[in-house]
Amino acid sequence: MINAWRTRQGVDRVCPMQAILSDIHGNLEALEAVLNDAASQGATDVYCLGNVFGFGGPNPRECVDLAMQWKCVLLGKHDLAAFTSLDTYPAYAQNALRWAWSQINAGDDGRRRNFVECLPRYHSETDFLLVHGSPRHPLQESVTLEDVFDAQKIVHLFSFVDRYCFVGRTQQPGVLTDDWRVIRPKNVGLDYRLDERKAIINVGSVGQPKDKDWRACYVLLDGDTVRFRRVEYDVETTIRKVHAIAELENSLGDRLREGR
Repeated sequence: MINAWRTRQGVDRVCPMQAILSDIHGNLEALEAVLNDAASQGATDVYCLGNVFGFGGPNPRECVDLAMQWKCVLLGKHDLAAFTSLDTYPAYAQNALRWAWSQINAGDDGRRRNFVECLPRYHSETDFLLVHGSPRHPLQESVTLEDVFDAQKIVHLFSFVDRYCFVGRTQQPGVLTDDWRVIRPKNVGLDYRLDERKAIINVGSVGQPKDKDWRACYVLLDGDTVRFRRVEYDVETTIRKVHAIAELENSLGDRLREGR
């Protein structure tokens, strides 16, 4: 599907529909459901904002293999920690990340490892900035909808945004605008129309939603409209896989049912 929209400079831009997703956390069932949904909607390109494997998901290797086919993949906080330092994580998370990294390195010539270690920290195209965490600290800071109450942080965040910024990490979808508005997907019919306001858009999480909705979440950029999509997947299969892996605590699977 081809769409035309007008840029800040008043130039009509023709662009394909794009799927933007984040925080897969090694959840293959959720990821495959999202990719199938995006294809059915006419998406031609996939952009990922990080945490392809993270901790808690039972299929980190398979998710990385799929990610290697996409137009753009960013480095996530958990991706980085897996091959640098785990000191700031609790024991259960350290065990899960060590296991995930061992899976990515298993039975391979270093292709997956090299892919992950070389991932960029941000990506920009025309009026769009893509980061994992926040526009001023792409990896180590997150943007939440509650940040609207922190005037200093909001002003500083938007000073790094020319027009629109897509983020992940918090696993809670929504939109913040530079005129201090908070827009939650359920309040806009799952669609948000880009306009002259600067906006920071959190695309939610594919593999580990934390907004009390268990369904996988991602967005489609359809011309000047951001479409929030929720997709059902075989969550029980993912949970059974987690329970079968000794290095992963059962709770990492159980919480998927509740979106937390």
